[in-house]
Amino acid sequence: MATQFEGKTALVTGGGSGIGKGVALALAVEGANVVVNDLTLESAQATVDDIVSAGGTATTSVGDVGKPDDVKAAVDTAVREYGALHLAFNNAGIGGPQGPIEDMDLNEYLKLMDVNLHSVFYGMHFQVPEMLKAGGGSIVNTSSILGLVGEAMAIPYVTAKHGVAGMTKGTALAYASQGIRVNSVHPGYIETPLLDNAPQEMRDGLVALHPIGRLGSVEEVADVVLFLLSDKASFVTGAQYTVDGGYTSR
Repeated sequence: MATQFEGKTALVTGGGSGIGKGVALALAVEGANVVVNDLTLESAQATVDDIVSAGGTATTSVGDVGKPDDVKAAVDTAVREYGALHLAFNNAGIGGPQGPIEDMDLNEYLKLMDVNLHSVFYGMHFQVPEMLKAGGGSIVNTSSILGLVGEAMAIPYVTAKHGVAGMTKGTALAYASQGIRVNSVHPGYIETPLLDNAPQEMRDGLVALHPIGRLGSVEEVADVVLFLLSDKASFVTGAQYTVDGGYTSR
């Protein structure tokens, strides 16, 4: 096992699959104690089992990140199990409603905002005090390429992800002098289980959006997130890191 994060405790939301799982596994390989948060115990436990099987240290936290009490419980788990919180990857998210704005179900809109935007606020609201107690820390929030550009048929998602980007910058400025760095990561379309059953025509269309000529991998996003969480990024805060194969440079 590597030791880049030895002695550090990390909380990963949406850690049961996709990018969240990739980051949780990578943090554990680098020596972190990892709290894997997900909506279901089955998903969170699967990631924890993989970490433990590889010789790492991890525990589960189950809850809905759109609910403040559940987010607080995840932070409390980290402190109770490992004594402190040093790192957080606020990553959980959903796709939400798509289509013309006038046709969208308002309850679906509100649910998306709870999970994709408000959860990041709740996360940092409870994470920052514990990181201050620990002498500092690093937070990475998952935004999206659609947190930087628009998409006509995904207005709620675009809105939430732009909000994450702005919230990240404001929080980074607020705590820069207190030893807490906050950055956002903006993935393009990534090979995750969400695309496993996508029709080939759809996949080809997504690939065509990326000048590099393919979709990204979970590992490629995880590498950037780990850099931002690490001391190697000690002079990086309030930044927006795209991992998008050139999508936003078009």
